[in-house]
Amino acid sequence: MTSKRSILVTGATGQQGGAVARALLSKGHRVKALTRRPDSDAARQLALAGADVVGGDLADTASVVRAASGVDTMFLMGNSYEAGMEEETRQGMIAADAAKAAGVGHLIYSSVADADKHTGIPHFESKYLVEKHIVGLGVPYTISAPVAFMENIVAPWSIGALSQGTYAFAMPPRRVLQLVTLADIGAFVAALVERREQVFGKRFDFAGDELSGEEQAKILTQAIGRPISYQEIPIAVAREQSEDAALMFEWFDRIGYDVDIAALHKEFPEVRWHSFADWARAFDWSALERASAAI
Repeated sequence: MTSKRSILVTGATGQQGGAVARALLSKGHRVKALTRRPDSDAARQLALAGADVVGGDLADTASVVRAASGVDTMFLMGNSYEAGMEEETRQGMIAADAAKAAGVGHLIYSSVADADKHTGIPHFESKYLVEKHIVGLGVPYTISAPVAFMENIVAPWSIGALSQGTYAFAMPPRRVLQLVTLADIGAFVAALVERREQVFGKRFDFAGDELSGEEQAKILTQAIGRPISYQEIPIAVAREQSEDAALMFEWFDRIGYDVDIAALHKEFPEVRWHSFADWARAFDWSALERASAAI
């Protein structure tokens, strides 16, 4: 029988941290949810689900040490889009030091797949700096490194075009990209929590599916119930918005993620891995349809 753990989840009111908190709660673990906004709607929803919501800031060592006191595991993640890459690295190192100071017995850090392979992508490199810092701390750790999120398709920067029948992405239409859904990220982290000593000192790149933009558009067409066409965004256009993103898209096309998906899923059968089609069929597209109707 799996021991019930007490876990501090950072970023708990965001997409990834929220998925981790919900997965852990669903398996009966005790969750402390660290947030800068304990009075937010997301925090209240976590409290209703059974989490102990605590206020704190990754940049404040004392608040992280207080939150981490009395837990046996900590899930640490940063957000370069919100904090900026240098600040994400700084906060990650501060929080990792705080986990050590609080005596946390297992630190799980959320990085990104292939961040350890000198990609030259700034927000990959910023996370890898935190990884290296954690490795040097001498604490039991595991690196959780997901590929691109399936949910990016319905992110604010994508949903407008999708509501008009276009899936726009800065990659050639037939270039395959590995993807994972937030639910599987949560379930995978829960598996790492439960395996504990078995995964100390290990780094796991993980993915749920791999398919091209054209293939994704076909699946979206079936799931949404109306034609969705794929449109390649020129790299030059992407670069006008973000050099970091443009470098990532160029790397996706030139090299790309390389998770051995079949082997991974065999190694972690307790995760109910979702294909892209699984995710698309389960997603509630009603808001998209309302947006489309309003155009």
